[in-house]
Amino acid sequence: MRRKPIYVEIDINTDMDTLWHYTQRPELHEQWDLRFSEIRYLPREKDDDKQHFLYRTRIGFGLNIAGTGVTKGGVRTAEGERFSSLSFSSEQIISLIKQGRGYWKYTPHDNGVTFVTQYDYETRFGLLGKCFDYVLFRPLFGMATAWSFDVLRIWLEKGIQPALSMQRALVHYLSVLMISLLWIYQGLVPKVLFPEAGELAIMQEISLFHGWESELLWCLGIAEISIGLLTILWHRKRWIYMPQVILLTLLAVVALIGTPELLKQPFNPLTLSGSMIAFCLLARLSNRELPQAKRCIRKRRRI
Repeated sequence: MRRKPIYVEIDINTDMDTLWHYTQRPELHEQWDLRFSEIRYLPREKDDDKQHFLYRTRIGFGLNIAGTGVTKGGVRTAEGERFSSLSFSSEQIISLIKQGRGYWKYTPHDNGVTFVTQYDYETRFGLLGKCFDYVLFRPLFGMATAWSFDVLRIWLEKGIQPALSMQRALVHYLSVLMISLLWIYQGLVPKVLFPEAGELAIMQEISLFHGWESELLWCLGIAEISIGLLTILWHRKRWIYMPQVILLTLLAVVALIGTPELLKQPFNPLTLSGSMIAFCLLARLSNRELPQAKRCIRKRRRI
């Protein structure tokens, strides 16, 4: 079980001083980095070129992971690069990370700055901790780092505050989740698994598909399941939502024209399609400038 350091690289269209400012000031850093909820610098001793700090990360259920760290920045090369080193540790027994170290590197180029981090850490809980880190924690921690780097890029390039980016992402992913679950549920449960519960009767009352209602209902169910899965797969493509809005409108109109009595039911085509249309519009509107971890390079380039 070989442990690989976490590596993240991204190009940001900004100048060196601005990027340095937004990454070295704790009150700015904690806004865009998912890994930290709070960063606080400690008073620096005289003639000490190292900056000690405290960090805290909320993990939910009222729990926090707190620790200490030391950073040293400002190292420059002849090529104009800057480096900032970091070491960190936590004494909390609930912290999987015991101690670690890494660096930030800033490389200027014609279109901005390449921002790079690489870091590694030691874990607690023996072999169990190493397995959990390898299978789940390290991949998620690396993804959170990459996602945070893109949040920073959007902030500097587009002027969109990290809090707004995170709210927009939350609205988008919740909307996509609801759209997909509703499509899959409506296709699987009442059409494929239990058509006799009511969907088949509705299809028969429409009287347009005499003798083929069961087969058509099954095909419709598979189609709805497919739409749900494709929505998850292509959720970042804005064009995928308007065809769904049109389709949902047509399905509701056909069902209500064929069986107007459906409006009397508490959960009818109008309320269901209306809710799904609203989620589609929310997902489409929130799809602009979404942070993406995949915009970052995750493997160190070979020289």
